[in-house]
Amino acid sequence: MLHLTLLLHLLVFSLSPAGASVNGEVPHFYGAEEATGYGPVFEEQPVDTIYPEESPEAKITMNCRARANPPATYKWMLNDIEIDLNQENSHYSLVGGNLAISNPSKNNHVGKYSCLATNTYGTIVSREASVQFGYLDLFSSEERSSVYVKEGQGVVLLCAPPPHYPAELSFRWILNEFPTFIPLDKRRFISQSTGNLYISKVDSSDKGNYSCIASSPSISKSVFSNYIPLEPLAAERTNRKYPADLKVKFPDTTALVGQNITLECFALGNPVPEIRWKKVDGQLPPNHEVRMAGAQLHLYNVQFEDGGAYKCEAINSKGKDHHSAHVSVEAFPEWVEHISSIEKDLNSDYTMSCTASGKPKPHIRWLKNGKPVDRKEMRFSGLTFDDSGMYQCIAENHHGLIYANAELRVYACAPTFEHNPVKRVLAARNGRVVIECRPKAAPKPAFSWSKDTELLSNSTRVFIWEDGSLEILNVTRADEGRYTCFAENDRGKANSTGSLLVTDSTKITLPPSNADVKVGENAWMECAASHDSSLDITFIWSLDSRVIDLHKESQHYERNPNGSSNGALLIKNAQLKHAGLYTCTAQTPVDNITASAHLVVRGPPGAPGGVRMINKTDKSVTLQWSRGADNHSPISKYTIQYRDQFSKDVWKNATTSPADVEGNTETATVVDLFPWTEYEFRVIATNTLGTGDPSSPSPKDKTLDSVPVVAPSGVGGGGGTSRELTITWTPVEPQYYYGPNFGYIVAFKPREENQWKRVAVADPQAKRYVHKDSNIPPLTEFQVKVKAFNGKGEGPYSLTAVIYSAQDAPSEAPLIVDCRALSATVATVSWIPLTQSNIDGYQVKYWRNHEDSEGGAQRVVVSSRENHTKLEGLKPDSPYFIEIRGFNSAGFGMASKHCQIHTKKPPPSRAPRIISKKLKGQSVNIAWEHVEPMANESSIDGYRVLYRQQGHSTGTLYTTSRRYIDLPLPADGNYVVEVRAHTEGGDGAMAQIHLTGGGVVIAQSLSVLSLLLAALLCLNL
Repeated sequence: MLHLTLLLHLLVFSLSPAGASVNGEVPHFYGAEEATGYGPVFEEQPVDTIYPEESPEAKITMNCRARANPPATYKWMLNDIEIDLNQENSHYSLVGGNLAISNPSKNNHVGKYSCLATNTYGTIVSREASVQFGYLDLFSSEERSSVYVKEGQGVVLLCAPPPHYPAELSFRWILNEFPTFIPLDKRRFISQSTGNLYISKVDSSDKGNYSCIASSPSISKSVFSNYIPLEPLAAERTNRKYPADLKVKFPDTTALVGQNITLECFALGNPVPEIRWKKVDGQLPPNHEVRMAGAQLHLYNVQFEDGGAYKCEAINSKGKDHHSAHVSVEAFPEWVEHISSIEKDLNSDYTMSCTASGKPKPHIRWLKNGKPVDRKEMRFSGLTFDDSGMYQCIAENHHGLIYANAELRVYACAPTFEHNPVKRVLAARNGRVVIECRPKAAPKPAFSWSKDTELLSNSTRVFIWEDGSLEILNVTRADEGRYTCFAENDRGKANSTGSLLVTDSTKITLPPSNADVKVGENAWMECAASHDSSLDITFIWSLDSRVIDLHKESQHYERNPNGSSNGALLIKNAQLKHAGLYTCTAQTPVDNITASAHLVVRGPPGAPGGVRMINKTDKSVTLQWSRGADNHSPISKYTIQYRDQFSKDVWKNATTSPADVEGNTETATVVDLFPWTEYEFRVIATNTLGTGDPSSPSPKDKTLDSVPVVAPSGVGGGGGTSRELTITWTPVEPQYYYGPNFGYIVAFKPREENQWKRVAVADPQAKRYVHKDSNIPPLTEFQVKVKAFNGKGEGPYSLTAVIYSAQDAPSEAPLIVDCRALSATVATVSWIPLTQSNIDGYQVKYWRNHEDSEGGAQRVVVSSRENHTKLEGLKPDSPYFIEIRGFNSAGFGMASKHCQIHTKKPPPSRAPRIISKKLKGQSVNIAWEHVEPMANESSIDGYRVLYRQQGHSTGTLYTTSRRYIDLPLPADGNYVVEVRAHTEGGDGAMAQIHLTGGGVVIAQSLSVLSLLLAALLCLNL
């Protein structure tokens, strides 16, 4: 009866073609056959566009392209309103899916655009993309006022960029002319937020005209401001110092995860301040870089943990300033889980799920075929064909939004095995096997199985799973045969037949054994197996459940090739990381079996952990740590190393008490440290097999403060301005400060007195002190000494030094004997030397009385041994005042009475024109035309002729009042003759002639005008 039932069952299935539908009809794009069409999938979407207002190309193109079958059609939305592409005189046109905007205007075409792609399966909407018009106006044409600042003070030059869009600009400054860009260094900084130029300490080299260049990378345009003249003024006191004063302070900043951000800080001050950065609640992130001589902190690839308060400090010897602000890290939406295209059975249940991360937390909304769906969750109970379509979930926060697109296709069909028939399966004897049955069918079919002609049912050894798969346990040879799966639903039925072949099971005949080696030694792990001769065998090794890649790790692992029944593993040059549980898996296409063994690798100890200070004094700290792994060899000793704020990342071995730190201890005291010094420590363990890696450094901490013990060296001084006592010394190195509030006590007294006068200098970097007292006689012998102090007390004095107070400045004024102009550009002045013995030299000051103020005068310094000098480089035909002062180290004496001169008119600018040259036996006669000077030039006194060998600068100089000259003809070689008009204002332009072995060659006259024309021609070339 059972056989009859099975035969009837098979007959029914054989009369129904595989995959046939027997109940009702389905929409034309769903059926038993695989549908070849699909809904739109975007390949290109529009992006935010900035259109330059001055663009020569009067066109904007917004891209949109979707893959779809049948091909998609497109339409576009502007600010959620459909664009009418057929409107008369429309600026819009469609090219494929792309939207072209011709002659765009700011009033009509700014906004948010989105593209819709549609075919018979549904509609999807692209991301929104904005169109904005970019511009960068010219700077204001108003003239910029001059900026006057004393040398040594700081200055800010305002850029004041013009109106622009978008907001991002980059800034540079030029000095005097393009392209002389201002170099940025510790003293100068350009803020990329405001464009302002900051100079922390102005000096005379900063004089000039400054212009700000603002550049917009978005529209590739740059504009220049009008020049700002900067006039440094000489300071009354050359060494006046100013404390650090922060002028650039970064604001509270919000960054997105993955972004790069730059924080700016810059300070004015003299000396130039040093900028330091800190993270208030921890260490600066590893992804930071300090740039622009400390003025910028750049954070790369910002992460949430980089958020917090950041602080910049500006420090110089006169004081410090600081600023803190908060960096908040937020995130653009990012999918944690999103929808994907799927086919689902008719009447089945289904839930679409989208989850997104972001900060602030994103809001999720849904679209179906481009239309909003008012549902928080897309949950379907009993799917219908109407639920098919294109779905989009959108995650949005105020940083932006992301889309996930998927097609949901609801289908119904009779079972079919066309694309997934039941397969031939191998199984190992005594093992387990699963034969899959996976027809395409909707609704879900009912399943049954037969072996050969026997209908199967669930038993202790045979199970039919809910998904149709057949499971057989404890497989025997009797289970071999043909297996048929039957599937049936309300739309039809189908069947498919496969076979089961039973093989011998795989067994490990030689398992691996536990092994124990030292670092650097080799170890064998044996593994051999028996298996079915008809199957190939492969051995796979793993270490602590991680599969070993024998190719990538061939430096340490080697094994017999696959195919052999022996899979022994050689571990070469074993390291600590190679210790663990080794598992050998013998695997055939049908089954696998495993065996494991432990490998112990003995080596140097691992790094200790948790190093920290538990007690400290001014010169010692007590450390505590946790033992690291001994790696199977007892720890014999520990070495403690330190580095401090002065060691530049160099670790040094510390002195400990006791001197040897035994391996069974976890504390030690480090001695011989410097007070008030920031240290970090690390611990290194050693055993009989070597020395291990160092621990992580301990948190940085300072020893307690103590009284200074190092006195300043190099105490001396003397000189200076009248009625002053100048005391100098070499400052103490910072590691010897030993405490906060470090400074110096300067003690001094005249040699014959007993009472010392003491003065405190609070600047730790100070190297001099000037004591001013109108009662100090000049050149008086003083004894001086200096010692250091800090908040804990005073240190020892230096050795006593002997110095002398400043001498008086010269009390007399020199008497000028003679001053006169020698030519148009040179004058001479002489005077009677001062009789005082303390004169170091003379300063000669001269200026034009009708153009230069006395403040713009030029100066020449002359030795005390001289009583005259030449003044060169004067302006022709100009009146000059001259005065002279004696000076010494105390300053300048009284000025002489002014002496006035008037420089000569300039010599003729035109050269003589040579009109003839005649050979007369062994001489040559050269004649020239008379030079007529212009009204503003000196009259001609005669002519000067220089006769020299070519390549030499000197020769024979002749002076004549005539307009010709006879010169001896050279026997050989090349000679040059130069003719100039001579006046009281000097020699004029030169004419030149060459003599070559008895021949004559005339060179062009070189006037000032011709030289200028030649220079211009060269420049044009």
